[in-house]
Amino acid sequence: MSSSSPASRASSANRVPPAIRARGLTKDYGDLVALEPLDLDIPEGQLMVLVGHNGSGKTTFLRMTAGLLDPSAGSVEVAGEPAGSLDARAALSYLPDNPVLYDDLSVAEHIEYTCRLHGAMDWEGRAVGLLDDLGLTSRADDLPSRFSRGLRQKTAILLALIRPFEILLVDEPFVGLDPGGREAFVELLDDVAAAGATVVIATHQLEYVTKADRCVALRDGALVYDGPPGQVDVLSLVG
Repeated sequence: MSSSSPASRASSANRVPPAIRARGLTKDYGDLVALEPLDLDIPEGQLMVLVGHNGSGKTTFLRMTAGLLDPSAGSVEVAGEPAGSLDARAALSYLPDNPVLYDDLSVAEHIEYTCRLHGAMDWEGRAVGLLDDLGLTSRADDLPSRFSRGLRQKTAILLALIRPFEILLVDEPFVGLDPGGREAFVELLDDVAAAGATVVIATHQLEYVTKADRCVALRDGALVYDGPPGQVDVLSLVG
């Protein structure tokens, strides 16, 4: 009976799982296949852009990773834990394509509720900075339910970034943002990536793709490209 060396056993024990690992991850609705079996590892600290036409499977993948949608087959792990588990939810912040906000809470009340729910520490100072970065300081006591689409998106961005997380999933973040809002958010994403978080962004904003470490493209639920952004015609992948 063979045995591994102490060095190899130590290496195996210390091996860090990827931030996100999908194995045979599949979603179908009867005859409609939203995501074909997908094997994908996203290492810690990687900035990955997910591209594809509407209905290509981008949102389906993000929602299953966030634990909001059950796979039809296969599995996805977040920080080594099953997607949707308490530990996975604690590690991951998800910014959906359509802001989800409470009708009766002000922006400031949303911030406090989110931070207390996720056990954020020293959040008051960070909230002041994010409100300023996103141009929401004067609207902190207002109800987002009365905001424009762009202001609601900025509020959702703030809430996604104010809580503690290791992994950030972002679905079409630039929709509804004016040029100043897009620029502010890109700078915030740069800061998040520089701080070591894993960031996965599904977007049609092609100028952002070049900032990524990696580009993954889906077409009709199938993986059609996985590699450096500069080695592919992204426009042809998006459709």
